[in-house]
Amino acid sequence: MPLATLDVGLAWKFLAALLIGALVGIEREKHKSASREITFGGMRTFMLFAEAGAVSAWLGQLLAMPWIFVATVIAVAALVGTAYTLEHSADPKSLGLTTEVAAINVCLLGGAVMHDQMAIAVALAILNTAVLAFKQPLHGIVAKLGTEDIYAGLKLLIASFIVLPLLPDHAIDPLGTLNPYKLWLLVVLISMLSLTGYVATRWLGTAHGTAITGLSGGIVSSTAVSLSFARESRERPDEATADALASGILIAWTIMYLRVLLMVVLTNPAMLVPLLAPFLAMFAVNGLAAGFFYLRSVRSGAPGAEPAGAVALKNPFSLIAATKFGLLFAVVLVAVELTRRSFHGGGLIVVSALAGLTDVDAITLSMTRLGQDHSQIAIALTAIVAGTLANTVTKCGMAVVLGSAALRRRVLPTSAAVLAIGILATVLAV
Repeated sequence: MPLATLDVGLAWKFLAALLIGALVGIEREKHKSASREITFGGMRTFMLFAEAGAVSAWLGQLLAMPWIFVATVIAVAALVGTAYTLEHSADPKSLGLTTEVAAINVCLLGGAVMHDQMAIAVALAILNTAVLAFKQPLHGIVAKLGTEDIYAGLKLLIASFIVLPLLPDHAIDPLGTLNPYKLWLLVVLISMLSLTGYVATRWLGTAHGTAITGLSGGIVSSTAVSLSFARESRERPDEATADALASGILIAWTIMYLRVLLMVVLTNPAMLVPLLAPFLAMFAVNGLAAGFFYLRSVRSGAPGAEPAGAVALKNPFSLIAATKFGLLFAVVLVAVELTRRSFHGGGLIVVSALAGLTDVDAITLSMTRLGQDHSQIAIALTAIVAGTLANTVTKCGMAVVLGSAALRRRVLPTSAAVLAIGILATVLAV
């Protein structure tokens, strides 16, 4: 009797299922060896669980009896439950269900492979293995989160997935500018960027030098960094400390330029290319100055390399703050539209500069919206640069008024250079 022809596709599916079991099983076996915990599963056990899921799913399809796979999963769950009971009897302190749940997942993923879902099954297996392997880092992240941080995350989810879908997606004002859905979507975007930056700051910490503080704090609020370091320079007015604090402030400003470009990419990518010249020019001047002061502070062994006080950054997300931003953004949109109808481009630039004195995000987002009209890109570009430079002037003013004389001698010339290069690059770009 001739041998049946090998179904290569079917064989590949079984191999993928076995590899899924091996991937998760290797991690569990290494964990068991390292922790010396009493657990039932290793590489071979998980491979067999994955094979059981695959074979039962295959037989269910072949015999048109899908209950075979369901019964197999129930049997695996029963075996896992029995093993957990025995483990708990041997060690009453063992209450974790991670390995047991992973075993059931592996069986299900083995079945998913046979239902032509190999890509998602493999991806989930890799994700499951990562979750298992990164136990300590994940626990460390949770340990750094406070109750307010959890509430902030939940509020962001509510704003994104409950409030946003309920809003009308059309203009509701006579000018045709205020679309509640798009307004709130941009509020969520800004809140998400701020919350991400805040998490990065909590993860990196703010007591590891002015450079790290400026980098991580600048993601959340370059204004907060400028204000904090300016005040600290009064308490420690020596030249070496001024170098370190100036580098932290300028790094935070540099991050602001990248933040603006990121918002442009997310809202109107067509404006990115014309914006690159002025923003890369400002980024280069600001970054070079920050690097110069940082290296000089390191060479001098300045005590300022480790600032005494951390930047006071609170969780930036709250529904009240988000609503205020939305209202501010709406006011800016109306002002921009009225200015566009009543005046030429110069009026928009003035409005952008005034708005940028307090908040660069709102004017950036409104101008990216204006820039969707290709005939208005030049005006929108100039307005974004004007708002960014105005914001730089505000933070420079904080450093000059609140900072020490040594800090002023470093921040003021750099700000003047940034303003000059930003204006020049914008004129050449336009």
